[in-house]
Amino acid sequence: QVQLVESGGGLVQAGGSLRLSCAASGRTLSGYAMGWFRQALEKEREFVAAISRSGGNTYYADSVKGRFTIARDNAKNTAYLQMNSLKPEDTAVYYCAADRTTIPDRTSGSRYGYEYWGQGTQVTVSS
Repeated sequence: QVQLVESGGGLVQAGGSLRLSCAASGRTLSGYAMGWFRQALEKEREFVAAISRSGGNTYYADSVKGRFTIARDNAKNTAYLQMNSLKPEDTAVYYCAADRTTIPDRTSGSRYGYEYWGQGTQVTVSS
């Protein structure tokens, strides 16, 4: 079983940037596809970005395409979400998630495709 801990959230002005990190323990991340999701107050949890085990395949929600970049460093057992040009509507709790898969290029935009979740980190973008 893998444990995930997010960090890097905070308060930023619109147009600013943040980089979220997701540190894994218990298992090596190289066996997992990774995803980032977010949940705003009183809204459903929604997909943000995903990256395959190999890092060679990425997938983004339309709302963040061109502004956010997902990455991973399997040697450091960490996944990242670089968020640029932030907007007030990006305000949410951000969660990283892991999907144990044998398929190197698999990514998933569905929350039901992930078995393990972190506790989340708050991102607040002021206007």
